[in-house]
Amino acid sequence: MTATEPAEKLLSPVLSASWDDHRPWTLETYRRHDGYQGLRTALEMDPDALIALVKDAGLRGRGGAGFPTGLKWQFIPQNDGKPHYLVVNADESEPGTCKDIPLLFANPHALIEGMVIASYAIRCNHAFIYLRGEVVPVLRRLHAAVAEAYRAGYLGSNILGSGFDLDITVHAGAGAYICGEETALLDSLEGRRGQPRLRPPFPAIAGLYACPTVVNNVESIASVPPILVRGKEWFTSLGTEKSPGFTLYSLSGHVTNPGQYEAPLGVTLRQLLDVSGGIRAGHRLKFWTPGGSSTPMFTDEHLDVPLDYEGVGAAGSMLGTKALQVFDETTCVVRAVTRWTEFYAHESCGKCTPCREGTYWLVQLLKRIEAGQGEPGDLEKLLDIADNINGKSFCALGDGAASPIVSSLQHFRAEYEQHLTERRCPFDPAASTVWADGQRAAAPSPATEREVHA
Repeated sequence: MTATEPAEKLLSPVLSASWDDHRPWTLETYRRHDGYQGLRTALEMDPDALIALVKDAGLRGRGGAGFPTGLKWQFIPQNDGKPHYLVVNADESEPGTCKDIPLLFANPHALIEGMVIASYAIRCNHAFIYLRGEVVPVLRRLHAAVAEAYRAGYLGSNILGSGFDLDITVHAGAGAYICGEETALLDSLEGRRGQPRLRPPFPAIAGLYACPTVVNNVESIASVPPILVRGKEWFTSLGTEKSPGFTLYSLSGHVTNPGQYEAPLGVTLRQLLDVSGGIRAGHRLKFWTPGGSSTPMFTDEHLDVPLDYEGVGAAGSMLGTKALQVFDETTCVVRAVTRWTEFYAHESCGKCTPCREGTYWLVQLLKRIEAGQGEPGDLEKLLDIADNINGKSFCALGDGAASPIVSSLQHFRAEYEQHLTERRCPFDPAASTVWADGQRAAAPSPATEREVHA
């Protein structure tokens, strides 16, 4: 993968390959794209050999941390006399993150097949999908897809004559962002208030109902069947040495054609902007997030950073969920960071003092600065509060709240200071809207971009 590679060769539709088909969410369409062929292969393998295959392929978690998927499966103790559980985290809620919900809406059987394979590998007979409750159309589609899988013999008893049994329960959450944290998700799934648990013990030892549990992201599990169908050599031929494979990049904001772009890990934002038509006409890139609002922001100086776990980490941020939020020069960075921080303050579960109190005071300071009422010393107060949250909160929500504040002050301190000296926000909020430059001309999306039409 090079920065000069032609745009048409960048994308690698795998999970999104069927999104342009008629009714891509149906079992019939999924079967036309080698659907459930990976499952047949997996059921002929020894479960330990299956775990080793996924481990050797180098598949890493697509939910943010990038932890090796096969290694996580391997942590489950065997012959312990306890039931094992697989829980899929579909509680996608972070600002800018929008890959799992479109995937589930367009291709739910990719997740179901991956769940059956993963469950077989870890000796699990009951798996769960924890879905963000607000996305009712996706919930309905998931229920329909699970019912199709039961009727076709891919779920239930004696799956495909293998002797393996699996039931899947689809659970709708109540809309709490904190339930994206795996242990808070497990508490919510058990019927309690969603709050992070103290670790150890880790879910692999004492997870759902105090039993060994694997918690994986939607895209992580859905990426397993193609490895069984095409082989680990094919998978490792994509991406980079330490971050192999394909992934969904969610491009949003001030770009000509926002959407989901599936490409090998290691592409750059410059390449994705070439494919998507670039920054909206007449404007230039100001800042962007490589992995959603909880990751330190980048500027136009980082256009050629490889978007893999090592490349983004070396540049000072995190790949996270590959939520590439792009902002042009009309955007007030103080305003954007304030909105993000308001979200984290609202979604804080309140369990730990640094996050509960810290996010509240961050919002108060930011709103004061944005309104032109900031005082000397406010910027140092922001950094001080962020430092008291970062690494000191009970879970990563606090770290996510502190990241955009610290990184925005690192790159745009002069803009914060301008708010203080001029006693006002120097930006017109309306200028950053889509309609500010007149109605955008309707242009057809590139053929390589996959969009879902219900």
